[in-house]
Amino acid sequence: MKNDPVVAIAGVTGAVGAEFIATMDKRAFPVGKLKALASARSAGKTLDFRGRKVLIEELSENSFEGVDIALFSAGGGVSRRFSPIAVKAGAVVVDNSSAFRMDPNVPLVIPEINAGRIAEHKGIIAVPNCTAITALMALWPIHRRNRIKRVILSTYQSASGAGAAAMQELIESTRASLNGQAYPPNVMPHPYAFNLFSHNTPIDPTTGYNEEETKVIQETRKIFEDDRIAVGVTCVRVPVLRVHCAAITFECERPISEGEVRAILTNAPGVRLVDDRVRNYFPMPIDASGQDDVLVGRIRKDLSDPSGHSIAMFVSADQLLKGAALNAIQIAELLPQRAMA
Repeated sequence: MKNDPVVAIAGVTGAVGAEFIATMDKRAFPVGKLKALASARSAGKTLDFRGRKVLIEELSENSFEGVDIALFSAGGGVSRRFSPIAVKAGAVVVDNSSAFRMDPNVPLVIPEINAGRIAEHKGIIAVPNCTAITALMALWPIHRRNRIKRVILSTYQSASGAGAAAMQELIESTRASLNGQAYPPNVMPHPYAFNLFSHNTPIDPTTGYNEEETKVIQETRKIFEDDRIAVGVTCVRVPVLRVHCAAITFECERPISEGEVRAILTNAPGVRLVDDRVRNYFPMPIDASGQDDVLVGRIRKDLSDPSGHSIAMFVSADQLLKGAALNAIQIAELLPQRAMA
């Protein structure tokens, strides 16, 4: 991997695409040349990157010649079609979609947890589901010390998880509602303003779980490399622009105290404690928005488990950053190190 790689962003005009660029700037990620790729409707427009205008090109089979790193955030269909083409052209693909996450030949990486898997890539590295990242960043440091047997999650997922169009629909529908006007939903399946509903992915008629919930279950087991861990999850879309939250209860193999959990998480990379009982101040979207860290708080005993093996807590993380763009850039930052190793 070169010190000044040619970087392509597929889906550059989307919500995550914009965060790719902002995150590369914030972290001074070296870029020799940026190729901005999007759909035909955006081709010909320009964007600003480090003081220069970059022409947006239509994503095509010829887009990846000379590209070293290709960051994908344009949906699973686009990733499945174009990622192999990018790899054949010589690029390493870091993919934000669900297309390759459960492929046994593709590393599924959260750098704070399993960076070593990056070295095993065969051209494609997958970024996990944003909800999985949010929860597992807080759970992994504990799991390393005292294996977690079972996790129950309830999520509060923002519009940003469904992209820029969903964020805009939330803004417009809220404005309409405040003005007493009707606003038929277009992006979301249900009215979004002042409402919440089951995550807008298809539901398996047999299990009753939607795709988002199934992803969290499967990805947790793959990342933790533990097929025995029991995961129950309910994913809900809430009327918040950005930042996902989750209420988590977990059960460990051995007894564990609130103090132990706080001590473990205090020094955990990428995690910040926000746990003030006196002020009733805990992780909130308004504080996590724009932040790299996963906020963790409301750490307390699970009173339904008298054995002392279970803890409840609440987490909050910016879906567009650690849940997507930041995690991908962190992977890309490690590519030169892994290549030289």
